Amino acid sequence: MINWAPITAAIGHATQTRFELAHAMPVSGGCINQTFRLDVHPEPGRSGRDDTHYFVKLNDAHKLEMFEAERAGLNVLAATHTVHVPQVIACGVSAKHAFLVLEYLVLGSHGNASLLGAQLAAMHRSRADKFGFQQDNTLGETRQQNGWSSEWITFWREQRLGFQLQMAARKGYDGNLQEMGHRLMERLPEFFATYHPQPSLLHGDLWSGNHAYTQAGVPVIFDPAPYYGDREADLAMTELFGGFDPVFYAAYHEAWPLDSGYATRKILYNLYHILNHANLFGGGYARQAEGMMQRLLNEIG
Repeated sequence: MINWAPITAAIGHATQTRFELAHAMPVSGGCINQTFRLDVHPEPGRSGRDDTHYFVKLNDAHKLEMFEAERAGLNVLAATHTVHVPQVIACGVSAKHAFLVLEYLVLGSHGNASLLGAQLAAMHRSRADKFGFQQDNTLGETRQQNGWSSEWITFWREQRLGFQLQMAARKGYDGNLQEMGHRLMERLPEFFATYHPQPSLLHGDLWSGNHAYTQAGVPVIFDPAPYYGDREADLAMTELFGGFDPVFYAAYHEAWPLDSGYATRKILYNLYHILNHANLFGGGYARQAEGMMQRLLNEIG
């Protein structure tokens, strides 16, 4: 049973409005969370306002930290005034549930993909002095470490590949996966001999399922796992599972061309996500990771 009263109270406090809950309707959009559309209407006797809708994510109360990190990430992305992200309304705990309330958007799969490319390039121009983020967040259900580092190679070795390989070892993935993984981490500098990434603000989990368009065709990105890192990592993930229009890439490249070494480094960056999938889902992802490692090691001889 969901106790909606603290959630609607939090919305009322955040929006400075008084309303009644009309409906709480389950909707799609949550892989690891329960998701709802909350319909509210003004209290009887209060005229001049239409019914309002909110998008609500629920999980176990001990997952509040995950929602707090998502709130922080969305607010940082929104502050760039580039790609639209859902506005954060409220976050907290209601009985057994942690909740995150967001702006409700009617979304579809088609829109201005060229604008998305240009806006993403603009978002990537938001910089920090170091690589990392103000707090850890989550990639799916995996904790993503974001401790600040002045060196990109160190950050990627320790907080991305190394972290995933340690998880994989605990899950029983050893042998070739670990041996090639450690060889690859030792040789990371060779992928950056003539390329020196700057700390750009990244979405962090930019696969096709985390972008859409409003009814007016405006691009929207959501469910971020942001940090400041090499912008190539965001572009690489858009290619991992497909789903992005060619004009998206053309617009991004026009706004900010990529280095020629991206064709190889995108394998390195997507290896992180495939290792995470192996740790979350098993199946053939570990073998896919080994194949990616072998290809990268072959590239540097």
